[in-house]
Amino acid sequence: MRICAALAAVALILSPLAVSAQQPAVAEVMAAVGPGQFAGLLEARATLVVESIDKASRSIVLKNAKGEQMKVIAGDEIKNFDQIKTGDQVVTTYTQELMMTLKKGGGALRERIDSSQQGSAAAGQKPAAYEAKEVAFIADVQQVDLKKRTVTLRRAKKTVTLKIRDPEQLKLISKGDQVEGIFAEAVAVAVVPAKAKK
Repeated sequence: MRICAALAAVALILSPLAVSAQQPAVAEVMAAVGPGQFAGLLEARATLVVESIDKASRSIVLKNAKGEQMKVIAGDEIKNFDQIKTGDQVVTTYTQELMMTLKKGGGALRERIDSSQQGSAAAGQKPAAYEAKEVAFIADVQQVDLKKRTVTLRRAKKTVTLKIRDPEQLKLISKGDQVEGIFAEAVAVAVVPAKAKK
């Protein structure tokens, strides 16, 4: 992701969740929301505190809730570096969302349409950045495993296996059907002012 390099290092604490859209982690929490309709949502959030700042080297020491520290270097691409103060919080959020609708019998061409957007804080504000990606797709059902409660989908570029919780919904899906869906993921990192002491 193009999210600001130094603050992106903070997102590494979420890396077990931040897998690519090729095998979305949200697939582990797919639930039926109606006949032939499935949705999954995964959210994670982490907050670290700015322990110290070395303006000469543009390095920042961050501490998590367990007291563990990590050092990151803020490259020149970090806007508003001088706005970061000791005690500020660095808040990282990560979300994945997957929605799919079953198309019995299939017949459409497999496709994938990617879109994305990025943004960062305006001049004079605390540093912040986000990136959101969305993939709209039509995929072929290659295999249904009732025992494992999984369905294998062949998309335009990749093949993925998803776990479906509801066995009755899984019975509606057959090899040769198609699913139409949207997978979205987003990462945001923001520096939040330190809480005022009472």
